[in-house]
Amino acid sequence: MLEIFRGQRTARASNAVAVHGPPLSSMLDIEFAQVTDCGRVRPGNEDYLGHVAPESPEEARTHGWLFAVADGVGGHELGELASQTAIETLLAGFRAAGKGEPLPSLLPRLVQAANGRVFETGISSGSGGTGMATTLVACALRYDRAVVAHVGDSRCYLIRGGEARVLTRDHTVAKEHERLGLLSAEEASEADTRHVLSRSLGGELFVSVEVTDHQVLPGDILLLCSDGLHGAISSKEIARIASNGSSLEVMARGMVSLANEKDGGDNVTVLLIRVQNVERVAMYRGRPYKLR
Repeated sequence: MLEIFRGQRTARASNAVAVHGPPLSSMLDIEFAQVTDCGRVRPGNEDYLGHVAPESPEEARTHGWLFAVADGVGGHELGELASQTAIETLLAGFRAAGKGEPLPSLLPRLVQAANGRVFETGISSGSGGTGMATTLVACALRYDRAVVAHVGDSRCYLIRGGEARVLTRDHTVAKEHERLGLLSAEEASEADTRHVLSRSLGGELFVSVEVTDHQVLPGDILLLCSDGLHGAISSKEIARIASNGSSLEVMARGMVSLANEKDGGDNVTVLLIRVQNVERVAMYRGRPYKLR
């Protein structure tokens, strides 16, 4: 099934095509493409993705853009419900946010709200609040900043200068053991616990949200993805595909195809965002001032 994403829609689909942002001259201007696929062996797709796009130059400055990917766990039906609930709660909260609310404080609040909604949905669905959970990675862009919030092992990469750098850290048991020095990086990459989440949305009423803030430059590409992608292909392969000069849609499809070729045992979701132009600003007493 082919589906085109425009404006403020969300969907779970096998493929999606590139969409350009509004022509905002001398402002943050981006294009994006997103693809999600069941993989070669999974009967359904527990991944979910969505975005909020500004509809005017004013909204680009007061709210910005939001992109998000979630990977549900807990069985096919519960996983689908968890990821969809998380994304839709996050996007609704972003649309309703106050004008100019700082992204580093807004995103963790919205992710916390999504966690609460997934937890409550799990209880009302009869799962007793257990067994239904999801990862979530969200990226909000405004002016020349990208703020990333995540829980779980869905990732955000920054692709610049032919290299793909991970901006998130996996919340898995193996990675926690690596950070504690109990495992080497190589041992963690092969450990049985590399796919066991140490943190997720919906397992508890409250969750610790990790947030980072980054400057973006024209030409940068941001990648949000589920572990069906990064568990199958390396950062070097991601950078190679993203640096071949193709359209974002071709890049996204190429990453999914390679992941299915090398593994294919999991759902695969890719959301690519290319920064065309930025508006440089400085903050003074909580107000933005344009830099020349």
